[in-house]
Amino acid sequence: MKETIQDLKSRRSCRAYTDQKIEENVLDQSLEAGSYAPSGMGKQSAVMVCIENKQVRDLVAQLNAQIMNADIDPFYGAGVVVVVFADTRVNTYRDDGNLVIGNLLNAAHALGVDSCYIYRAREVFKTPKGKELMKEWGLSEDYEGIGNVILGYGKPEGKKEAAPRKENYIIKVR
Repeated sequence: MKETIQDLKSRRSCRAYTDQKIEENVLDQSLEAGSYAPSGMGKQSAVMVCIENKQVRDLVAQLNAQIMNADIDPFYGAGVVVVVFADTRVNTYRDDGNLVIGNLLNAAHALGVDSCYIYRAREVFKTPKGKELMKEWGLSEDYEGIGNVILGYGKPEGKKEAAPRKENYIIKVR
């Protein structure tokens, strides 16, 4: 139990990655942990698309950068991008997708893999090219991009110390 709490408190977003590939069994464990996230009424509305193919990863990165009008790699060089989608026909779809993302981030850290939650999945997959990719992956237009989780092994400069917790973060009503 103490390890779990320590992992939750010590995980940090990483914004610079090495080229080292994640071992398949480690990646699979992270994805499996994502699939065990809580979901509204147990409906499991979320779907994870794990992109390891460099061409596809670079295309999704380019689409994400275009949304920002920036000429950067919004995935910070990470080799794996997990796009989390959820079925909009389920009332709790956004919450379900974000809980999957939380599990992915925390599981990766527990397994020694660095990660970061990257936004703009919704915008990327509303574009014509994004919709085309969704179709290739077997996802109907009932699905919406919730977020991207990048995974890899971080460079030391990619992580910062935790900011101090803000005052009044916790309000107890007794």
